[in-house]
Amino acid sequence: MINIPKLFNQNGLPEEKNHLPLVPLRDMVLFPSITTSVFVGRDKSIKALSHAMAADKKIFLTSQKDPEILKPDINDIFQVGTEATIIQLLRLPDGTVKALLEGCRRGKIVKLSDEDGFLGVDYIYLSEDPLSEKAREPAIRTVTEAFKHYATLSKAVSQNFFKNLNALAAHESKFADTIASQMPFKVIDKQKLLECGNIEERFFLLLKFIQKETEVFSMSQKIKGRVKEQMEKLQKKHYLNEQMRAIKKEMGEDGGAAEFHELENRIKKKRMSKEAAQVVRREFKKLKMMSPMSSEATVVRNYIDWLISLPWFRKNRSKNNLKQAEYILDQDHYGLKKPKERILEYLAVQILVKKIKGPILCLVGPPGVGKTSLAKSVASATGRSFARISLGGVRDEAEIRGHRRTYVGAMPGKIIQTLKKTGYNNPVFCLDEIDKMTADFRGDPSSALLETLDPEQNKNFNDHYLEVDYDLSQILFITTANTLHDIPIPLRDRMEIIHIPGYTEYEKEKIATGYLLPKQLKENGLTKADAVFSKNAIHAIVKQYTKEAGVRNLEREISSVLRKIAREIVQTENRKLHRISTTLVLKYLGQPYFRDSILEKEDKIGIVTGLAWTQAGGELLTIEAVTMPGKGNVHVTGKLGDVMKESAQAAVSFVRSRSKELNIKEDFYKTLDIHIHVPEGAIPKDGPSAGISMCTAVVSVLTGKKVSRKVAMTGEITLRGRVLPVGGLKEKLLAAHANGIEKVIVSMDNKKDIKEIPRSIQKQMEIVFAEDMSFVFENALL
Repeated sequence: MINIPKLFNQNGLPEEKNHLPLVPLRDMVLFPSITTSVFVGRDKSIKALSHAMAADKKIFLTSQKDPEILKPDINDIFQVGTEATIIQLLRLPDGTVKALLEGCRRGKIVKLSDEDGFLGVDYIYLSEDPLSEKAREPAIRTVTEAFKHYATLSKAVSQNFFKNLNALAAHESKFADTIASQMPFKVIDKQKLLECGNIEERFFLLLKFIQKETEVFSMSQKIKGRVKEQMEKLQKKHYLNEQMRAIKKEMGEDGGAAEFHELENRIKKKRMSKEAAQVVRREFKKLKMMSPMSSEATVVRNYIDWLISLPWFRKNRSKNNLKQAEYILDQDHYGLKKPKERILEYLAVQILVKKIKGPILCLVGPPGVGKTSLAKSVASATGRSFARISLGGVRDEAEIRGHRRTYVGAMPGKIIQTLKKTGYNNPVFCLDEIDKMTADFRGDPSSALLETLDPEQNKNFNDHYLEVDYDLSQILFITTANTLHDIPIPLRDRMEIIHIPGYTEYEKEKIATGYLLPKQLKENGLTKADAVFSKNAIHAIVKQYTKEAGVRNLEREISSVLRKIAREIVQTENRKLHRISTTLVLKYLGQPYFRDSILEKEDKIGIVTGLAWTQAGGELLTIEAVTMPGKGNVHVTGKLGDVMKESAQAAVSFVRSRSKELNIKEDFYKTLDIHIHVPEGAIPKDGPSAGISMCTAVVSVLTGKKVSRKVAMTGEITLRGRVLPVGGLKEKLLAAHANGIEKVIVSMDNKKDIKEIPRSIQKQMEIVFAEDMSFVFENALL
């Protein structure tokens, strides 16, 4: 806060008023003892100077608060100013006046008056409080050091000035004012120094302003240095580029121009969508204006390359021969009737309509059943290119839709990248393992696929990198998955689901003989003259060395046998025919990995054969029940899930409610504990389909009746004893048939699913449909 002295003299009497003409200054402050030139252009100010020159050459000067005001009044000027003497007055040709003035004393305006064509003021002198002897030397030394530091940096003050400054050290007020006049302070800061009558406080303010100005100057010099260094680098780069260009021109190797010419020709020849063509022309125009060596030019060039490399309208000529397509599908894959029918239907519609939106098919089935290889066969049958993306473990949305070009190293998504590789805009596109995608903080790729796999939207697919619409509607998308529940419902809704079940033993043997064996003979460098498998050998490998829904492990085991034969041929150098029998299979593959059948050797009490579904196909599930003295507790073991435990409770409750009808003691639960166990306790199990199996095991152990070991069953039980339908029936029945089951009990509501079961299996195995548990007991209990 600035200290303005009271309007009294040193004797305590009121200060006498003085009267002088006024000249308001713009963008400057005049300090006492300082001589400076002032250019005056306003009429009133010129008249004020003339009046003062004619009188005693005294004039009063104060600064305007706003320099833009042409006719200031008392509110537009600062109240504290400087009384000055006019040393010289010079009229210039343009009508302005140059005045050489010397400041005398500080003064405060008391009254402003408008006189004869100029402004006049009444003012009083401001008294000053001198520095104490103790504070005088530290104040002068500190300010001098700060000022010298600034002068060294700015180099705006001459050495002679410092000699004159040392002479003023005895007059602290003049000392401070002289330094203040040399500094490029703001007008408001200089005005604060002028108004400060307390010299100690004035030194403090002066030091603060000098330090602030020094910091500002240092920072501005750093910024200027950086800008200058950058400019020098750019100029040097430009100069070198120009030199290189001149050298190449002299040598006849003006590569830049030739490259631009080649790129322009490619753009003209390329057929693109209207939007893409406009974007390419705009970007090419921008590229020509850039320095070839700049990073931005590389980004633009890559972007143009991507746009003109994509197959916007280039198509495969599709085959329209339905019989040939059917022959190719049958040649590549055994069975798979439903998927093949859907592909042939699509081809038939395409032949009639000539143009059709590509369908989105989803092949769902256990591993190894030929989902991906079927997609390749579809491409071959339709005469299209084949493209494949594996989505297993993909968790970044940008993998599908690309990165925006603002990122370093940005690229389009995998769909656009793959289309560039294939070179056609209507391939068969396989999105493998679509159920294995995950989401994290980078986005959800399954959501990005919603647009891609929607026939109504994918005509205008927008990749983040391209930022132009691309037509995906001509593509035949085929996705593959092991399970449906891992696919988000909105994504599942956009696809036509085709289930591919596991193969029967008969189908596996056919596939091994007709497809896998010729393929593996070729891959292992053998021919039919080197190795022949008997039917029993193939059957043994299928039954005893593999346990799967597909044929992947089967192919591995056949390859293992053939590798050993290849080794024998190389070691003995004797290429003879090897007839592979079950004995040789045992020799080459070792002891069987799986038992031929897990069925009990005889019928027993409390042991029931259930059926389970896994991702690898169907399996037999043994369920055991025993009773022991106790208090009616029910124990369920075997690493079972909550649903399966609840099924056991429901089964026991049903038995208790029907104990009279089943010839069981009504109070058995008071004296007996029941323990239900599902073997292979390390494997997690869950689901309601073992309900009727558990119930049958409990009834068997309580009635003492044996359960037929040749009977298997699957179905959910209710408290009223009804048998409800379950899923995965085909896989379960295939497993039952493979393990020698003669009769299978299922829910009456599953009757509609039997049409999917091969007729050969239906003939060899009796399928019984039950509505309630009484029918189950009739067929299972002996």
